[in-house]
Amino acid sequence: MRGVVFDGRKPVVVDDLEVRAPGPGEVLVSVVAAGLCHSDLSVVDGTIPFPVPVVLGHEGAGVVEAVGAGVSHVVPGDHVSLSTLANCGVCADCDRGRPTMCRKAIGRPGRPFSRGGEPLYQFAANSAFAERTVVRAVQAVRVPDDVPFTSAALIGCGVLTGVGAVLNRARVGRGEAVVVIGAGGIGLNVLQGARLAGAWPIVAVDSNPGKEPAALRFGATDFLPSADGVRDILPTGADHVFECVGHTGLVRQAVDLLDRRGQAVLLGMPAATAEATFAPAALFLDKAILGCRYGSSRPQRDIALYAELYRRGQLLLDELVTETYPVEDFAKAADDARAGRVARGVLTFSR
Repeated sequence: MRGVVFDGRKPVVVDDLEVRAPGPGEVLVSVVAAGLCHSDLSVVDGTIPFPVPVVLGHEGAGVVEAVGAGVSHVVPGDHVSLSTLANCGVCADCDRGRPTMCRKAIGRPGRPFSRGGEPLYQFAANSAFAERTVVRAVQAVRVPDDVPFTSAALIGCGVLTGVGAVLNRARVGRGEAVVVIGAGGIGLNVLQGARLAGAWPIVAVDSNPGKEPAALRFGATDFLPSADGVRDILPTGADHVFECVGHTGLVRQAVDLLDRRGQAVLLGMPAATAEATFAPAALFLDKAILGCRYGSSRPQRDIALYAELYRRGQLLLDELVTETYPVEDFAKAADDARAGRVARGVLTFSR
């Protein structure tokens, strides 16, 4: 079968991958569509250290092909969106409704794939850039058949992360002021999360003026090419600032834009060794810096919710998909993503 493999030097599209059958508590999914997220590119450029060789991809949707023993919430033929969160479901954090904190869901990559007899790692417990993948049952979330696969794929990472950061982590309230730094795939979902929460105003900041139309469509009330003009709109600062780029200098900027009791939420992914600086005094008056993993989501609940909001016209998904590519065009999709030409490019597998 086809897939995108990174061997430590460059990603290549291969056609001789194999994947094992699902074991107890697992699901085999025939992938139809998979979004290309900057996290995949971060593995390639070394920003996210990961063992190789690895099958890339972590934002996918497809059809259940087979289930292992003990799986009953999905059956063959079901349409599913895939989560990257392979949480155990029984630890103290899972029991408290905090699956993103499950220690068994962090690291510990498996190797369900092989190529020429050599085992390959699975990225983010998912590897959606393969025609078939095996995931834990908790990662397969049933979605209605009328949600297009290209849109359903994006729920499992970009939407969960961006919308979830607003609703679950920051808990933005109606009428609170929001600034979003970076209007890429994650930033657009933060914008629509803020719109859903009833925030006002919602200021998008991005150095690429071509992103203004999409930012306004997803929920921004204002668009700025730099943060220099934020104080003209919010003289006392923002209640919430979301940093969606992963640039350490922008972390300081996010903190500096806060009002009293404001909070900066860090979503961008800098290098693991990167360090950001800020004046500790900037956090007086009850300001805070929040980390956020995967939108502090509960995927079985949140993916189903977001799919229903999409069906009601309240959540934009189709509009996130700028371009679709057959998996063989991975190199072009990656180039477009790096250049900022797409909100989200989606790889497709013909069925």
